[in-house]
Amino acid sequence: MKKLFWVFLSLLLVLTLSGGIVYAEGKKKAASTPKKGSILYVCNCDDNCTCNTVKTKPGKCKCGKKLVPMHVLKIEGDEAILCTCGKGCTCKLDKDDPTKCGCGKPVKRVSIKGMYVCACGDTCECNTVSKKPGKCPCGTKLKKVE
Repeated sequence: MKKLFWVFLSLLLVLTLSGGIVYAEGKKKAASTPKKGSILYVCNCDDNCTCNTVKTKPGKCKCGKKLVPMHVLKIEGDEAILCTCGKGCTCKLDKDDPTKCGCGKPVKRVSIKGMYVCACGDTCECNTVSKKPGKCPCGTKLKKVE
């Protein structure tokens, strides 16, 4: 009876430890994977502003103003097309007018050279932009924008 108790206790310990490792690996992977439909923080001073600051996290632009969160609508070459209505935006690009978001606000084009984007092709709708290499939520490897 004692032997059976110790076997059961050992088995329970092994399962508990292995479950913790699997959980920790899952959290690590989730933290390193960019989310679908990235938010970029950009300078939105005015049309004459030349600082062109684009970041993946909140902060300040080179000219000292607070960066504004914008939702990525589409990636074209080395530019991201963004909706200017803010972080919580769920809009899509206006099908009839590519200079506007579905909410009617104008879009903003920013350079994303040096950042990483989903490489799943021209029909990609992931709109994932990352500061670091990794994988897109669709499973495709991110590629550096040159």
